[in-house]
Amino acid sequence: MSKFTRAFWVANSVELLERLAYYGVFIVITLYLSNVWGFSDIEAGLISGVFSASLYFLPTFVGAYADRIGFRRSIILAFALLTLGYFGLGLLPTLLESAGLVSYGDATVFNGLPESPLRWSIAPVMILIVIGGAFIKAVISGTVARETTSENRARGYAIFYMMVNIGAFTGKSVVDPLRKSLGDMGLVYLNYFAASMTLLALIAVFFLYKSSQTQGEGKSLREIWRGLIKVFTNARLIILILIISGFWMIQSQMYATMPKYVIRLIGESASPGWYANVNPLVVFVLVNFITSLMAKKTALTSMTIGMAIIPLSALVMSLGHQFGSTPILGMHPVALLMVIGIAMQALAECFISPRFLEYFSLQAPKGEEGLYLGFSHLHSFISYLFAFGLSGFLLDKYCPDPRLFDSAEAYAEATVNAHYIWYVFVGIGMISIIALLVYGLVVRKIDGKKKLSAGAEAL
Repeated sequence: MSKFTRAFWVANSVELLERLAYYGVFIVITLYLSNVWGFSDIEAGLISGVFSASLYFLPTFVGAYADRIGFRRSIILAFALLTLGYFGLGLLPTLLESAGLVSYGDATVFNGLPESPLRWSIAPVMILIVIGGAFIKAVISGTVARETTSENRARGYAIFYMMVNIGAFTGKSVVDPLRKSLGDMGLVYLNYFAASMTLLALIAVFFLYKSSQTQGEGKSLREIWRGLIKVFTNARLIILILIISGFWMIQSQMYATMPKYVIRLIGESASPGWYANVNPLVVFVLVNFITSLMAKKTALTSMTIGMAIIPLSALVMSLGHQFGSTPILGMHPVALLMVIGIAMQALAECFISPRFLEYFSLQAPKGEEGLYLGFSHLHSFISYLFAFGLSGFLLDKYCPDPRLFDSAEAYAEATVNAHYIWYVFVGIGMISIIALLVYGLVVRKIDGKKKLSAGAEAL
């Protein structure tokens, strides 16, 4: 088996650093927006939704530009933007505090920030992160493709996926110690940590990244738009994307709802970063096994099994609040059931994600698989755009910010039905599994008629 190039190892190493930075910030993004910037649950959800959705929609288009300017320049530009963006998320709150609009510590005291137009100064900083992140998503995976051969490409992508999961696990592990030791100020300092990781990646790329593979394999913007139109006019793909979006709407609550939910119901002793780490751990351990187990089954069969698990995961998450506060197995019931629910979502992901990409590629016309796969994450764009906004409304109604209440009794009364949040996602999951079952029956019927017709023509 041929060896990997230096460019391959540098790209994968900086991918680990970038994921470490991103997941450290993203796991508490809604908490940061509310506790540090004074955005309401609804506002924080909408901002986070647009932010995360853009990160999944832009890479395909940014990738076309990256092919023109070269991958090395693109990666340098990406990490420069990310470093500035994360540094800005740390610096701006300090400037707002100096202006007397807010005071940070264990708990934030707002002195006019929620009403000030200056709180929207976060927007251009987040745009920097979106653009930088879009370049990373396009260029790093592209580098793996360029720096591998048909002989070692599968192993190369396995290494890439491992780096992503290690980065995700490590980044989330940093969050809770910072938050518990420094309170809301820890959410600010977390961004300096992220900036230091992306700065380290920038330095590594600048001095170490050099590739002999200079010829781009990407598409022009015209070709990309043509591919997008083809995908949107392919009814079979669009319907499947909408159905799978139901899964990702529930999965995304690990970032949108879970951190606020567990902290508000359990208290500051909650560890949302560690709870979320169950996801990459389960995926890392089981994805290859499950993919091999389902190898002889159709992609739709595997996706259907995964989709059947996802409403059950949301139901499990709802149970914790109904068990009171007496520890179970040494954990608060809300924490324990949340961990089990997240593990179930990761299991569902193992059944769904690899086979969805397979199915998506098989629907592409011959020779246009890459173009179609560039839009395979449209489900994430759709789900993140709506899921975070929905989360904000649900949190505001059933599990609001405790700082809005004068007493613990009043807050307990306001959150008595906090578990209703998860019933909404149980409903979304049930609609999704029913829709996928119907989709499978219709697709099999259509494909069966096509085979009969083709057989008749052959005779």
